[in-house]
Amino acid sequence: MTPSKPLPDAHPLASGRTAEAPLVRALRGDRPDTTPVWFMRQAGRSLPEYKAAREGTTMLESCLNPALSSEITLQPVRRHGVDAAVFYSDIVVPLLLAGVGVEIQPGVGPVMDQAYRTADDVARLVEHELTLEALAPVREGVERTVSELGEIPLIGFAGAPFTLAAYLVEGQPSRDHLAARTLMHADPDTWFRLVEWAADLTGTFLRAQVLAGASAGQLFDSWAGALSLDDYSRYALPASSRALTHVTDLVVPSSGPDELGVPLVHFGTGTGHLLEAMRHAGAGAIGVDYRTPLDEAAKLLGETTPLQGNIDPALLFAPWPVLEAHVRDVVERGRYAPAHVVNLGHGVPPTTDPTVLTRVVELVHSL
Repeated sequence: MTPSKPLPDAHPLASGRTAEAPLVRALRGDRPDTTPVWFMRQAGRSLPEYKAAREGTTMLESCLNPALSSEITLQPVRRHGVDAAVFYSDIVVPLLLAGVGVEIQPGVGPVMDQAYRTADDVARLVEHELTLEALAPVREGVERTVSELGEIPLIGFAGAPFTLAAYLVEGQPSRDHLAARTLMHADPDTWFRLVEWAADLTGTFLRAQVLAGASAGQLFDSWAGALSLDDYSRYALPASSRALTHVTDLVVPSSGPDELGVPLVHFGTGTGHLLEAMRHAGAGAIGVDYRTPLDEAAKLLGETTPLQGNIDPALLFAPWPVLEAHVRDVVERGRYAPAHVVNLGHGVPPTTDPTVLTRVVELVHSL
């Protein structure tokens, strides 16, 4: 793939508008007086106002409509009082903007125009380029949102290269990612060509959000938990590092700030066995899913790494006393880390009662 055109040099923290926001401070390892909280997938499915805004529009169409993506991004901030907005988009948007055939099928997820499983398939695929012009609706959506948020930070996000590559090889969501894991070992050269291209694509997507005004970024690895530690370290970690260099311009120590002044968090599902390796990708904070208690995660990481997480989404449907006790326990375990951003251990389920999320935010802030 021809390298994407460089994005203009600008970033939101130059003005200091969000530099002291609790979320930004926590991701840097500076524990604020009030523990910050936001929710993955907070912009969307559980909100009636989201469903009304999206009526008659596909998800990918709404992601590329700047006015609509901005409105959806702002909705949970207005309703819940969370400490950050997360830009409403999808990890396959950069594929679409690069000209790859993909659609999000209701009840299924991202479905590709074909499964890319051979050297010839991948050779044709990597000819696709993500240009600055194609990213215009993403940049405009971020700019609109930042202008409305004021001192509240916006989180940009992108899919980790392994997850994007897995979707491309499988052609659709998969439980075991058997075809992707087979390609890694059967044809490593083709795998590395694919995952490095995916790294540049998704890294460019994240950088566009940061330079348009996002105050933090998250690399989201939905499927890394399917890999052994050895396979992750060899076949996925270098590509995640490569993706993050598009934001940091160099891979920085996990305890240090990046060049743009924007803290980064790296999250994966089912990755309790990979947390130490994931930290080497270059993000300063690590997201932990609901399977690994935060005190255990903190100890694995030497109690030196800011953590994000990890309320079990299933407990959002439990009686309030049960959920309250769980939230308190999560906050208490998060004290083993130098700083903690409360979040779910995965995304907001679409059938969640929004009033429960608002109540969780109020509880966390009271602690």
